[in-house]
Amino acid sequence: MIKKYFDPLRMEKSLYEFWEKNGYFKPQNNKGKPNFCIVMPPPNITGNLHIGHAFQQTIMDILIRYNRMIGKNTFWQVGTDHAGIATQIVVEKKILKEENKTVQQLGKKEFLERIWKWKNTSKNVITSQMRRLGISVDWTHEKFTLDPQISFAVRKVFMTLYDECLIYKRKKLVNWDPVLKTVISDLEVKNRNVIGNMWYIKYYLVKNHSIKISQEYYLVIATTRPETLFGDTAIAVHPNDSRYKKYIGCYALVPIINRIIPIISDEFVDVNKGTGCVKITPAHDFNDYEIAMRHNLSIINVFTRNGKITDVIEEYDISGEKSCIYKQNVPLRFHHLDRFIARKIIVKELIALKLLIKIQKHNLAIPYGERSGSVIEPLLTDQWYLRVEPLAKIAVEAVKSGKIIFIPKKYEKIYYSWMNNIKDWCISRQLLWGHRMPIWYDKKNNIYVGLDEKHIREKYHISDDIFLIQETDVLDTWFSSSLWMFSSLGWPNNKDLFKNFYSTDVVVSGFDIIFFWIARMIMLSMHLIKDHNGNGRVPFKKVYITGLICDEHGKKMSKSKGNVVDPLDMIDGISLDALIQKRIKSTVFSTHSKKIITQIQSLYPNGINSSGVDALRFTCAALSTPTRYIKWNINRLYGYRNFCNKLWNASRFILMNLTHEVEPVKLILIKPMSLSDRWIVAEFHNLVKRYRTALDNYRFDIAANVLYEFVWNKFCDFYIELVKSFINSCSMLELKSTRCTLVYILDSVLRLAHPIIPFITEEIWQKLQVFVKKNDKNTIMLQSFPKYDVKLVNKTILEDMDWIKNIFIIIRSFRMDLKISHTTLISISFKNVSSKIHKLIEEHKDYIKKIAYLDNVSIILSNVDSMLFFKSYIVLGAELLIPYSKIFPKEKELKNLNKEISKIQLAINKLQQRLSNEEFIGKAPIHVVKKYKNQLQIYIEHKTQLCHKKLTMLRD
Repeated sequence: MIKKYFDPLRMEKSLYEFWEKNGYFKPQNNKGKPNFCIVMPPPNITGNLHIGHAFQQTIMDILIRYNRMIGKNTFWQVGTDHAGIATQIVVEKKILKEENKTVQQLGKKEFLERIWKWKNTSKNVITSQMRRLGISVDWTHEKFTLDPQISFAVRKVFMTLYDECLIYKRKKLVNWDPVLKTVISDLEVKNRNVIGNMWYIKYYLVKNHSIKISQEYYLVIATTRPETLFGDTAIAVHPNDSRYKKYIGCYALVPIINRIIPIISDEFVDVNKGTGCVKITPAHDFNDYEIAMRHNLSIINVFTRNGKITDVIEEYDISGEKSCIYKQNVPLRFHHLDRFIARKIIVKELIALKLLIKIQKHNLAIPYGERSGSVIEPLLTDQWYLRVEPLAKIAVEAVKSGKIIFIPKKYEKIYYSWMNNIKDWCISRQLLWGHRMPIWYDKKNNIYVGLDEKHIREKYHISDDIFLIQETDVLDTWFSSSLWMFSSLGWPNNKDLFKNFYSTDVVVSGFDIIFFWIARMIMLSMHLIKDHNGNGRVPFKKVYITGLICDEHGKKMSKSKGNVVDPLDMIDGISLDALIQKRIKSTVFSTHSKKIITQIQSLYPNGINSSGVDALRFTCAALSTPTRYIKWNINRLYGYRNFCNKLWNASRFILMNLTHEVEPVKLILIKPMSLSDRWIVAEFHNLVKRYRTALDNYRFDIAANVLYEFVWNKFCDFYIELVKSFINSCSMLELKSTRCTLVYILDSVLRLAHPIIPFITEEIWQKLQVFVKKNDKNTIMLQSFPKYDVKLVNKTILEDMDWIKNIFIIIRSFRMDLKISHTTLISISFKNVSSKIHKLIEEHKDYIKKIAYLDNVSIILSNVDSMLFFKSYIVLGAELLIPYSKIFPKEKELKNLNKEISKIQLAINKLQQRLSNEEFIGKAPIHVVKKYKNQLQIYIEHKTQLCHKKLTMLRD
């Protein structure tokens, strides 16, 4: 028998073990049935899963379970990502904190061994969290992005792209992190708005490429980075700026270093910013770099890779080749100074030379490395690049032609905007952890690319006596991630898995990585994977973009803010003290601790209550609206915990009332069926239609809401309450019909709800199997999904029952308000009825009497004073009257009348006060004022009727 109280934590672990042990997550291999595949975005092995992971994994699991139940062969590929830079930083910090050792002290070999140990521990934590969430992935095919098979696929792809001349090495400007000493992607750069300085500096004009014209002739340059002036190679003005047109083609002198540079014109210059004169430093500013490309300017690197001033400047042309136009070196006194210390000294020297006009406060967007916290330096370095323009054209066409569909469609615009302005992708990183690039060099720096050294010697016919050394750089993590859709399916070795499930059906992702991951997967997959006609095959047919889960105030979650929601806290619960300690411990900046504690105490004064996995999953589904940002709401979590409890209690009632085997056969064969039985079946099939449409259209929020509304309001609060009212007084034939209906609806609701709330539905379904005919599948997840049957939806029954439902609810409320037992017989009358309502009453009055415990249902055709002793309600235009006098003695009836008169008087006072407020009357819309006046009139008339009734009773 089902336990009295719903206890999710008691059953979740054993149920998941039951599913996994029996292989229910594996493809079912139903012959003749279509396949359905999702490849999970691999979570990073940097730490625990957060609510964003739980949100997306819930969505994916709903899709997998739904498609499994509609008969498809489902396969959900799972894995984790090595997350190059992120993991390396986490392990570095851990070793430094625990052992006070740096990577250099530890050594490369030992450090990599430590990361592999971290990977094993972290992966186990992550996969155990996934299991807690109930996700039905095929664990027998679990992958890691540095697995040998994946690494082989990565090397093979790299070699193919290089052999096709799509991968090349060149010196270009990149985002350089001086602390991590590696190039980083745009995604890892975060701009912070700060108030900084704008320095206004004199650049003297020169003639004949060498002679200063005079102290009176100069241009004033406004810059926020005076420390980069050693790398200046031009001054730019707008071609239409009348102030400076005459100087275009002239030359100017760079302060301190005395380099002579040209004055050029470029439309990029903003005439309203600063002075309208811009110093061009191509090696340390991305906009300046683009200007240098257009004007064939020299590019001078003045910083080292750790952010210090170099002792010997590095000069290059726009192709990245070494150049030697300018001979000046950086003055000795600046050598090896930190860039920001150098800034202060340069400013002092400019003041001493009387070249600094003024310093002005200025709003700046400073680029910071998200992981190191250091100011990012645009730096000219040798890197490896992938040409993406030819790949992008095919990828754009795949979306335009409908081969790939974005859901919601609005995200196509973001995709197109990025793809139409795409630049070559920097794929190299200066890290220890990751896919080492399959590139080897000989002593002459000739480049060789292959699967391994043995393959290279065979491919290029290199003898064993020629020394080869492998490139130390590793690949950008996004490179291996971009191959994930096919590499995780075993490509190029596992032919069967790849053949059966590629292309995948849908990828679930956030909007912030549409370009970094989604677009790159499309480009590389379609370039590398071809059909029998040589056309590129899409990696997935649909892209479902989720919103970003934010905290309760709509702010992005981050460890520094101490507002990251751990899904396990929502599942298991956590005390206030433990929650505070947990979030403070994970906070990056200790200065925020006091603020974080205050926020936690305000949001969770009693900690977080245990809600179980199903409540969390239901919350995730209900929150999945097609918006960009989604506010987390713990009260909704508690509400859906109550929903699970409601379903549990309803199931318990049904199971307790099944005393023998009941088979849920087709309902049209169960006769006679009561009106309420036919109504709940019709309502259920309407639910099936709406629910499946919602799932098919990726509106999980709508699916959750319609399920909630049916189960809570129609099934539990109305139908089951109806059944309770007559189950002990109906005939055996009626009882059999009702029991069959209860089982049919419960079984169907459990199957319908299973994709969203798998644990509670499996637990109840297993208990229900005692009373139904068995099939050969011992789990609800392999049962068929309910189908909409239009023959079982009778619109007349729905309309009639809605009317009866209103009457039933009114009578139930009347009994509750006056504390009348539901078994005490009362009478009701109808007045002012239309012919339609008259027909309804005559047709269904016996049924109404039975379900509402009435001794009489009558229709009053004339006005009589005795009507004053009735409580009056309006139902579909007719007046429903319930007599007081037949239930209570006069004293109690007078007491109830006085109570109702007082209640109405309060409402009258409130409305009169509002309507006497001149400010309200002046500002409120006319229709609002009119609405309040009408309400006041209704209340006054109602009060008059009640007072008249009271006087009559007193007179009698």
